[in-house]
Amino acid sequence: MKNRFILIIVLLFVILSAAFFAIEKSAPQYDFGVLMGGNIIMAVLAIVSYVLVTAQINKRPEAFVRGVYSSTFLKLFVCIVAILTYALINKPNVHKPSLFILFGIYAVYSVAETWQLSRMARGK
Repeated sequence: MKNRFILIIVLLFVILSAAFFAIEKSAPQYDFGVLMGGNIIMAVLAIVSYVLVTAQINKRPEAFVRGVYSSTFLKLFVCIVAILTYALINKPNVHKPSLFILFGIYAVYSVAETWQLSRMARGK
């Protein structure tokens, strides 16, 4: 199951990266560096969340909920800090559609991660 989770996260990372490369070519006003940075951060956080949740599942199966909550809070906090940092550094040149895509990245990774982890928890 571990290999499947990692494979899904890597596949999601590759698909989103390809979409961002296509956006860069067709709509250069989007901030490609920020989109790829968000994609990388979310992929790393998904792996960290996986480690947190599997550690909780191995201790007690009912601790799955606590593991998912802590990983979701971690991702949300890191995303908020990263987006605020981007907005404060590029205050006059913030591209708002890029920010909405960052929120979409968060949603996609969260859904994929929670779906896979809940399947894994049901299996144990």
